[in-house]
Amino acid sequence: MASKIQFSSKIGLVAATVGSAIGLGNVWRFPAETQGNGGAAFLLLYMGCVLLLGIPVMLAEFAIGRAGRSDAIGSFRVLSPRRPWWVIGIFAVLASYLITIFYMVVEGWTLEYLVEGLIGGLYDGIPSDAAMSEALFDSKMVELTQTPFKPALYTALVILLNIGVLLGGVQKGIERLSNVLMPLLFVILVVLCAVSLSLPGAADGVRFFLEPDFSKLSPQVFVNALGQAFFSLSLGMGILITYASYYPASTKLPRTALIVSLLSLLVAVLMGLIIFPAVKTFGLDNNTLEGTTLVFVTLPEVFSRLPFPQLWSTLFFSLLLVAALTSTVSISEVAIATLQDRLKWSRRRSVLTGLLPLLVLSLVCSLSFSTLSDIVVAGYNIFGMLDNVTTNYMLPLVAIATCLYAGWFMPRGCLRDELCNYGSLRSHVTGITTLILRYVAPLLILMIFVYNFI
Repeated sequence: MASKIQFSSKIGLVAATVGSAIGLGNVWRFPAETQGNGGAAFLLLYMGCVLLLGIPVMLAEFAIGRAGRSDAIGSFRVLSPRRPWWVIGIFAVLASYLITIFYMVVEGWTLEYLVEGLIGGLYDGIPSDAAMSEALFDSKMVELTQTPFKPALYTALVILLNIGVLLGGVQKGIERLSNVLMPLLFVILVVLCAVSLSLPGAADGVRFFLEPDFSKLSPQVFVNALGQAFFSLSLGMGILITYASYYPASTKLPRTALIVSLLSLLVAVLMGLIIFPAVKTFGLDNNTLEGTTLVFVTLPEVFSRLPFPQLWSTLFFSLLLVAALTSTVSISEVAIATLQDRLKWSRRRSVLTGLLPLLVLSLVCSLSFSTLSDIVVAGYNIFGMLDNVTTNYMLPLVAIATCLYAGWFMPRGCLRDELCNYGSLRSHVTGITTLILRYVAPLLILMIFVYNFI
């Protein structure tokens, strides 16, 4: 394991890890959760969950990955060879692969909307009447996401794009992509934020976002905030274990976890400052925002009412594509690393074997919105079922097991040694991290799981 490939620079390491955390959860899930759960009341609760619970769980995954120097399954095998803790890794790999299937579909939609915005097709025939305008963008979403051919074509294109990046490997593929796209993402965020804050109704939107409505707080809101924190940090998917196996021994894990968490929070806050002033200005906040509708109906309608709508549409869907691409690359890397380390396959064979089946699986998932829309299991189509099973069941179970393992069953002193870089750092977080991993995090994640189950 000593010769395992590593990230080549501290900036690349942080950029890649931030890219794995910043994705669709920050861009469309966070604004919807915030609107329905008390504005800044939810924001404060979410920030607390990230800082007090998300960071300790992230540190646990970092420690397991760097100590094991292997994939999400192999790291558990290395650290506890005589015990079946590697089963946690199997569930993490399976969950990440299932998530990749429907993430690729959403990424394909994003690329399709980006292209349609660039060529102007997204804004053809916009009526002056507001109600008719909303109906137009509703129909465009149906046309662009639920017809059989085009969504499938764009899904195939983004899968091929992911394959091209991942064939480059850790340094020339993942790290190089992250070094370019992460700064670009923040530049686009700042530009869109400046535009949104300059709108006439911006003050009302900012007030809604930053003034807490504590009357809406409830156990359900806390469950939502904790789930959002874990989802937005990509916990329980095996991603951080896999990426940490590429960390040099000198990497300061507590500092890295703090930087990644703060940047993830920053993206969420900037998205709130983009979304709420815009929807308040144009009176599009009457209905509860939903992720798909927000991104593919509400925001295009907002852009249509601004000067140069194609410019703002291009910027936003470029932002979303960057977030989606860095997410799918990192999630796909979990399965690729597993094939490489478990079966000793080459990088090329692992990438092609791992991702080419996605061409079939993701196309089936895409078709579930059109020709296969009548196939419903337990109230969900194929897309919804994958989302529900992974987010509500598999990820919480993996997270609980990871916390218990890191808190109680890792080799004695391993967690402390990793957090302190084997004595080269003075870490004041080891004690509190262990306490949270042993007692607090498993109990709260179990609460989410039970709530979703019943």
